Amino acid sequence: MATNLKAIMFCEFHPIAGPKIAYQVPEDFISKESFDCVAVYIITKPELQSMLITVNAFGYKFIGCPMCITNAKYSRNALLFNVCFVLDDAADVHCYKPVVKKLAAYLTSLELENGFLSQEDSKERIPGILTTILHGLNAERKCTIPINEATTIFLNLALTKGDCPKVLDHDVPIFLWENSVINAAQWDITTQQILPFIDGFRHIQKIAAQADVDLNLVRICIQNMVHFQVVTLISIFQYSNVYIPTPKINDLFQDEQLQGECVNYVARKFRRPPQFCDVFQLYCGLSAGATVRDLCSRYNPSFLRIDERCLIQFGLMKGFVRRLHKFPVLLMPESSMQPSQIKRLARWLNGDHNYDEICTETGMSHQNLDEIIENHPHITVIWK
Repeated sequence: MATNLKAIMFCEFHPIAGPKIAYQVPEDFISKESFDCVAVYIITKPELQSMLITVNAFGYKFIGCPMCITNAKYSRNALLFNVCFVLDDAADVHCYKPVVKKLAAYLTSLELENGFLSQEDSKERIPGILTTILHGLNAERKCTIPINEATTIFLNLALTKGDCPKVLDHDVPIFLWENSVINAAQWDITTQQILPFIDGFRHIQKIAAQADVDLNLVRICIQNMVHFQVVTLISIFQYSNVYIPTPKINDLFQDEQLQGECVNYVARKFRRPPQFCDVFQLYCGLSAGATVRDLCSRYNPSFLRIDERCLIQFGLMKGFVRRLHKFPVLLMPESSMQPSQIKRLARWLNGDHNYDEICTETGMSHQNLDEIIENHPHITVIWK
């Protein structure tokens, strides 16, 4: 369980006053005198910029990522800032580190796009943003902060290692962060090699093959990215898949901000966004016994300007929908009269392995597996 944040500070280099705390919540949590003692580790020399730094002082841990944006428009040709999280000195800060890094990347992107940190009218919003982050992470381990029409800040405290799901070869990684926030240079060489192949559709085994990286290394890299909540895992998309809505669909119905995010995500490229009522109708149209192909035949998502693949992706990521998997079971496994093809598949036909896993491990298509199972009198399928 994460230890609660005590405070958050936005620090900057002032052209006259030097390093200073511009804003902090709660107010006056850290005195100017105390800050001056650690300022060299908050607003740092170039060698330490863009790096995570943890400082123990005054009974607290300060976690920050000092940033520098170089441009002639700034005093001294650079904007230096740092957002620091403050926790008790005995706290386990592991889960906060990726959040600090992500927040620094968000603020850098906002400054580069529209001068969010350097223009006084937008800079005045920082205390409110810090307050939302502090309360959100302490109460729910996450927070969502809309900044403008194009940018919303999403922060989540990372899972502990024990909470991370096992990465399987048929799992499909999909980014939780916006592409503008992901800096490939911050990752190890192997992760950099597989990043271009993570698209929400390729599964782990395919990523390994196409990136020409050892399968076990890909699993480790994706596990690390899941831990830091850069990606999450969903199932392989096929038009023959069956999905159903979950009770969380009510969150989408009630949350206008989430509706806007959803509409933008599922919109077909180069076309104006769809109507939310059409998007919601498609989600509600998912049901047991109806495939995605059936849904498309009934509603024609393309006409509604909806990308049905992105519709399913977003639903899985947010928990609005879940996949119903098929688990085949051979009812007479000991029979010596089984065809050789069934004997080769027998280890997978005990009800513990779904179609995605079987097809990924054997190289067989879903259609071929369906034909084998439908033509065998002693194989049944469990949906769950």
